[in-house]
Amino acid sequence: MPLGFKVAIKKMKKKYYSWEECVTLREVKSLRRMNHPNIVKLKEVIRENDILYFVFEYMECNLYQLMKDREKLFSEVNIRNWCFQVFQGLAYMHQRGYFHRDLKPENLLVTKDIIKIADFGLAREISSRPPYTEYVSTRWYRAPEVLLQSYLYTSKVDMWAMGAIMAELFTLHPLFPGTSEADEIYKICSVVGTPTENSWPDGLNLARTINYQFPQQVMLQ
Repeated sequence: MPLGFKVAIKKMKKKYYSWEECVTLREVKSLRRMNHPNIVKLKEVIRENDILYFVFEYMECNLYQLMKDREKLFSEVNIRNWCFQVFQGLAYMHQRGYFHRDLKPENLLVTKDIIKIADFGLAREISSRPPYTEYVSTRWYRAPEVLLQSYLYTSKVDMWAMGAIMAELFTLHPLFPGTSEADEIYKICSVVGTPTENSWPDGLNLARTINYQFPQQVMLQ
């Protein structure tokens, strides 16, 4: 790496006592297999005194920082450009057998008009066998099937998160700012309607499994 080259360094909290431990980390495995202009590039992995450092390409800020305290709405051109790039990165990821599971504005890094997907600590191989862990993604961007404790979710959870982020870019307000899992589901139903046997039978089955009753909202036309 040339001198004077600006990078971003992520220091891991856990100590790693062997290099073998490091190379099997999910984030290392997934990022090493990906090379796309809209996925942040892992340049180097360093272990020093049992502390692990990830060296990434430098990006100026994240999407959350751009939206925070902003009063003027983004132009539609900007939003379309950013979303197109993220969807390109997601398509690449999904085609190569991975889904992210933690998409949120903080994990989308921006430099000028370029946006890149970052933080693959929760990424999963599509071919890996469920059950997956229940906790994925900040609550506001979590897909309904995950909120209902499904362990069989797919890469569709990334698309749900991106839909919520897209709406937030247009309004500068989170689409589903739930204060708990139950409130999150309530807010989702208040926007898209309560699921029925016709619209989402799998969701009703998940709810029955955990003895959950959906809020009785008026169905949206």
